[in-house]
Amino acid sequence: MPELRRVPHDGTPKVLTSPRDFHAAAARLEAGSGPFAIDTERASAYRFDDRAFLVQIRREGAGTVLLAPEHRRPDFTAALAPVLNGQEWVIHAAPSDLPSLAWLGLYPGTLFDTELAARFAGFPHPNLGAMVLELFDVELEKGYGDSDWSETPIPRQWRNYAALDVELLNELAVTLRDILAEEEKLDWAYEEFDHITAEHADITAPEPRSWRDLKGVSSLKSREQLAVARELWQRRESIARSQDVAPNRLLPHRVLVEIARRVPRTPSDINKIKGFPRRRGGATVQWLDAVTAATTSPQENWPSPLRSPRPVPSKTVFTREFPELWELYQGLRSDFEELGEELTMSYELILKPSILRAAVWAALGPEGGVAGEIGSVDDIPGFLHSQGAREWQVDLATPLIADGLGAFRA
Repeated sequence: MPELRRVPHDGTPKVLTSPRDFHAAAARLEAGSGPFAIDTERASAYRFDDRAFLVQIRREGAGTVLLAPEHRRPDFTAALAPVLNGQEWVIHAAPSDLPSLAWLGLYPGTLFDTELAARFAGFPHPNLGAMVLELFDVELEKGYGDSDWSETPIPRQWRNYAALDVELLNELAVTLRDILAEEEKLDWAYEEFDHITAEHADITAPEPRSWRDLKGVSSLKSREQLAVARELWQRRESIARSQDVAPNRLLPHRVLVEIARRVPRTPSDINKIKGFPRRRGGATVQWLDAVTAATTSPQENWPSPLRSPRPVPSKTVFTREFPELWELYQGLRSDFEELGEELTMSYELILKPSILRAAVWAALGPEGGVAGEIGSVDDIPGFLHSQGAREWQVDLATPLIADGLGAFRA
């Protein structure tokens, strides 16, 4: 019978919020030993960005500390960076936490990502709760991950949840490290961990957002529609930033795109759009005004659809216009699936399907994009590197791709 753990073994930690508390926590962590197990709680569904509102850190001999950096971010960085930076960190699903930690001026020296390690080891459910349950027979209290962590004070149950997320993280890393070493995959995993660390090493602030990145905006065809989408996005972004609220809570993304698609002219038109917040005071006037401002602006300033060339045809074009190449890709993917089964890991870890499609096009595509970049077997490793594959992936993938291309050309 698994142990249901609702409260950390050391009790419920308090949340540290003052510069004095930050420095005391840093001294306590520095006196410990071994890697730092780190997690963050954020509130991007409620707030303008994905910054951390709670940082959980645990280290052998130091226990667990919960720190709330909001309104004291420079003080937080001044206290914690000298202790944490350049050290060994353990994080579960590191790419989700590292950006917000980098915005706080915190960067690992070396990294062990327990979620990625679990996928290398072939666990079908690599989430933290499933891993702790399977390996340690401990069921962690769940249910608060999607809460608004910008709320203060943070309730006791939430603090328990946050502390439990790092309580067994170092032990999990040790266990997974042993498993990967036994399966001779540890070097591969560390190559991935180093890549993740390097990807986040130069981050200092959130990436600028663009209306072009809005999901669905590429489906808009006319310049008028694009002008409306841009104006709606810019106004929403300005309001959201000033109010520190998630843009999607002001006007859902899909609704914004649908307004741009229909270009409503009257209050009745905009209120008929599914999901439009018509009951919110002033919403109809506010967003219809944005539509009007866009449609009455000088047409020479309206944006044009982007028609950037694709390095590889879309799946639709691939299957319709190049069926023989698509069949080759499917055969290669089957080869990678077999290798994945042999290694007890997902074939997509060995090589992303998008890179595999690119390799097929680079070798056999008639023209356009990366076509022609693989002229012989000797070109395969360099091409895979250019597409972002790591050395271990290149070593595994090159023979399979070479054999597949050779059989196709024979």
